[in-house]
Amino acid sequence: MQIKSSEITPEHIYLTRRRFMVGVGALVTGALVSSCGSKTESAPAIAPVQAKTIATPTPRPVATIANPTAASASTSEPAAAATPYVEPAEPFASVKADELGDALNSYQEITNYNNFYEFTTEKEGVAAMSTNFKTSPWTVEVGGLVNNPKTYDMDDLWRKFTQEERVYRLRCVEAWSMVIPWLGFSLAALLKEADPMSKAKYVRFETLYDPKQFPGQESAWYTWPYIEGLRIDEAMHDLTILSTGMYGKRLLPQNGAPLRLVVPWKYGFKCIKSIVRIDLVEEMPTSLWMAAAPREYGFYANVNPDVPHPRWSQSTERRIGEWSRRQTLPFNGYAEQVSSLYQGMSLQANF
Repeated sequence: MQIKSSEITPEHIYLTRRRFMVGVGALVTGALVSSCGSKTESAPAIAPVQAKTIATPTPRPVATIANPTAASASTSEPAAAATPYVEPAEPFASVKADELGDALNSYQEITNYNNFYEFTTEKEGVAAMSTNFKTSPWTVEVGGLVNNPKTYDMDDLWRKFTQEERVYRLRCVEAWSMVIPWLGFSLAALLKEADPMSKAKYVRFETLYDPKQFPGQESAWYTWPYIEGLRIDEAMHDLTILSTGMYGKRLLPQNGAPLRLVVPWKYGFKCIKSIVRIDLVEEMPTSLWMAAAPREYGFYANVNPDVPHPRWSQSTERRIGEWSRRQTLPFNGYAEQVSSLYQGMSLQANF
């Protein structure tokens, strides 16, 4: 299947970059996307999920990931060692479809078809370029308008917050989609521990700024580092998570390791990767894409088939690994859970 360069944002890039093939049509049975980047190494192993995941659009704690090195969250005694992890022949996921019955995308597809402009604008190049990205040590600073600011390392986040498996659909603003079994924890749990002040109305997220590791940050087209934001009620919603892994493995760099945001009813560019800072703020943050192309990318970025992108329709999408296009669902199929957040708002004006 030929993907037009004009489907890759922003306009100044698609006018000059080469056309490339997404090789779904070149593969038998359409199982993999041949335009993906180089084959990646196995993700660092983590202990297996201990409970089955229920495919439901309103997730609940159903799958705990053991951390063999972390102390118990409720006692100073060391936690019991986890059962040694043996990587399965096929990537682990406790369910094989989302709540609509759509099959999961393969681990190979998810880890080799990536938008991550900090590395490159070429999806098929991200995996290879990110191989040596350093994700340890890593800290995340939580501050701003909170009563309990704190800096966490990744061991803190594994120890303090129950890791769950959440099967979500991912819809890119470029009109392609996937179904991904994420591992992670509720963003609300982290924000509650930070104890937001009454003046806090928004949550601002910031990606690592390190041009030596992120060569794409040398580009003058964007205002780095990558910034994103949510309204506080969006951030506190049950569906919103901070992801630490997928398919029973820790996140790879091309997928936003070691910590990324996942908000399944919004376009994928809202799901900021490689987070180093989270601030509660009073004013609406200006995201990187809002600053780069305000006519094309708004603050809310809710999936809406009735609001076209200025350069293409959003009414249908191409599921990676499939031959035909499918209808896009309002709020990416999560309208029942999240539409009340926008009651009384114009979804056309607040795009």
